[in-house]
Amino acid sequence: MATLKVPVTAEDHVQGGAQAPITLVEYGDYECPHCGRAYPIVKAVQKHFGKKLRFVFRNFPLNESHPNAEAAAETAEFAAAKGKFWEMHDAIYENQEELGPELLLELTERLGLSGPDLRNALEAREFAPRVKEDFVGGVRSGVNGTPTFYINGQRHDGSFDLEELVEAIEEKAAEG
Repeated sequence: MATLKVPVTAEDHVQGGAQAPITLVEYGDYECPHCGRAYPIVKAVQKHFGKKLRFVFRNFPLNESHPNAEAAAETAEFAAAKGKFWEMHDAIYENQEELGPELLLELTERLGLSGPDLRNALEAREFAPRVKEDFVGGVRSGVNGTPTFYINGQRHDGSFDLEELVEAIEEKAAEG
């Protein structure tokens, strides 16, 4: 079974406390329809486990099949630099069917961030190194599609439907 090769650090996008007994890491692509279906499931998993779960999101844009994925990931990183990663992450997934340059600018401005600053950051590829770092870490960890989940460092190879994901997390938690 594949394991997470890049440990969770302060540089990651994390929801939940570092002391949580369960860490769920997702490598995701903002344009991937499967990731879009997983988004509300992850929210339900977070609600189910509460403070027992720490959720980590890492970028894994599949640029060949999803032409807007890289720009979306860089936009999320732009928002992260302004302290609004999770707001942008959620907004992109909640509007995934309209994903494109116009939506990214609209969401940026809706969050009170500068559209021109985003445009400049995207043109300069300012956040591309961060996205690439996540991607390379995913490749090293055996990610070959999205979404890919790791539960306490072990890749979850089953379905990501709510029941199966909750069951897999509970099994990992029971292992200690």
